Amino acid sequence: MYAVCHVFSTFSSQHNQPTVHLLAHCLPTACRSLFDHFPSNRRQHVVGITAPRRHQRWRPTLPSTAMFIAKKLNLPARVYCSLSPTPASQSSRAPPTPTMFKHIIHFLATPGTKGDIQDRAPTQYLSKHFNQPQGKLGIVVKESDEVSEPVENVTGYVKHTKTNKLDRWLDAMVRASGSEPVFLVIVAGLAVWALTGIHYGETDNWAALISDIQAIISYLFDSLLMRQQLNGYEKQVRVSASLKSRIVSQKRMLRHVIASGRYRRASLREIENTSSSKFGPDLPSENWAGKVSNSFATFLGHFGTICMYWVSIGIWLAFGHYCQWSDRWQLYINSATSALMVLIFAFLANIRERHDKYVEKCIDSIFQVDSEVELKLRLLTGDSEENPAVVVPAPRINAIQRVIFYYADVVGTLVGIALLVIVLVVWIAIGPAMQWNDNWWLLIGTYAGLVGLIDGFVLRNVQQRLHQYEEAALDSAKLDDVGLSDEIGVPTPGKAVVNLGSINYRLSERMGRVCAHEATVILGVGVVIGLIVGASAMKWTTTGQLLCNIPPSIIESFFMMILITGHNLSEAGWRADLHNMYMWRLRLLSFVDHLEEGSEEGSEKRPGDAPDAVAA
Repeated sequence: MYAVCHVFSTFSSQHNQPTVHLLAHCLPTACRSLFDHFPSNRRQHVVGITAPRRHQRWRPTLPSTAMFIAKKLNLPARVYCSLSPTPASQSSRAPPTPTMFKHIIHFLATPGTKGDIQDRAPTQYLSKHFNQPQGKLGIVVKESDEVSEPVENVTGYVKHTKTNKLDRWLDAMVRASGSEPVFLVIVAGLAVWALTGIHYGETDNWAALISDIQAIISYLFDSLLMRQQLNGYEKQVRVSASLKSRIVSQKRMLRHVIASGRYRRASLREIENTSSSKFGPDLPSENWAGKVSNSFATFLGHFGTICMYWVSIGIWLAFGHYCQWSDRWQLYINSATSALMVLIFAFLANIRERHDKYVEKCIDSIFQVDSEVELKLRLLTGDSEENPAVVVPAPRINAIQRVIFYYADVVGTLVGIALLVIVLVVWIAIGPAMQWNDNWWLLIGTYAGLVGLIDGFVLRNVQQRLHQYEEAALDSAKLDDVGLSDEIGVPTPGKAVVNLGSINYRLSERMGRVCAHEATVILGVGVVIGLIVGASAMKWTTTGQLLCNIPPSIIESFFMMILITGHNLSEAGWRADLHNMYMWRLRLLSFVDHLEEGSEEGSEKRPGDAPDAVAA
């Protein structure tokens, strides 16, 4: 390679010695052979190598090159390297910067990733000099000889606010889709459709109408339910991180209290028999509407109900020969499963939103007690160190699961809704060309049915995987609770558990695990491809379109019931964990309240205490 180097000398006023500067317009490593013959009688203090910016890729080799030259010239090892600006005459010929392409690649590769999630519990301050965050506030008065200043601390649970306006708008749509008014409107619409069937039940358009409505509603709810699941995952992992954050501070301060030897700890009987006047003995209960919804969710997600569903499908198939396998016979089951799917979609969104609100109340109660424990410990120790930020590491996923998550992220954003709008516009635009016939009415149902079938498989897979990640994060927080319990010598209260041995639970859990496997999702995609091939062989006639409507509708209705089953199982475990964490924090608060001034050595056992009843 040809090397062109310019060598010139300057005068260093500091060292009264000349300095050699090398302007390398080529590979810096090519300068080595050039300076093998450099006069050795030249003595300089500093060797500098400056390369144009178009050679930024060679920047890592500049220090080694400068050190090589310094060694050859017997110079001190004080070197510097820099990049000179590109001349204006060459800037137009420079290749375009890859930054924009990197941003595009990053944008396209972002969906499907499950990165680290970091959060910290709000610190309970003792002085007024701090940055006030937004949230639920409690008034604290610092005990001192000076004038007491009230302190406003965040004591309850505060939702994480998203910075992107589009994300906030989509989340508002998710909350609206699960609201009671939307659910009642959909149920009323189904009732009106059923009543009109008394007069128009024999017409094909009446049967196709519910199929089209179901297709649009299902497509829309697929996107909203997917986003609802992703939001729930992030929220629960953040809650686990906040709990771990506060446990770290509580452990630190309790160690300080115990090591000081200034406080006497009460017996276990005293701790158990003392109830807090500030907090309730248990988590808040649901209202009557919530209890009714829970009962209906239990019925829909029960293993027996799912078996009844498939028995009904078998009865319909048994009448196929009697009805001569006609299009009318196919429309019967298409209408029934479409109406069922609309009901399940609306109910699933509503029950999830209702449960999210209730769980937030429970989490708020836990955070309130946790904040009280932290504040009392800070008053005892004078500790002002902030609660640390805790990072929940990203889960490890394989390549197939990454593709599934990628699809879920795309569906759960504005892209999925935008695709629905585009398809609806195209469908309406081709209506006059198809003379608004039965094939046109079934067309939107065909498209949404095929896409919805894939969405059903993906929804169940994502639900199961995210629940596993949530469980792992919460298990880490529960282990920290157990560690704190062992450290202070106070056992945890009796735990509420889910009946894992029931037949319904074992069968439902096994069935849900099979339906959530990655291979099942791949099988679903294969079924969709097979249906498209079959409809194409029938030249997309009414029978061909019904082929792409009925099997997806039957399978997707089944998967919606499985989604309710999975939600019921995960919700039962989540509520049991919340109950156990709340009861433990009440006991921890009682332990801190009973810390009294006095030497532990001087404490005596009270009459009636067991030998191990004194938590020492």
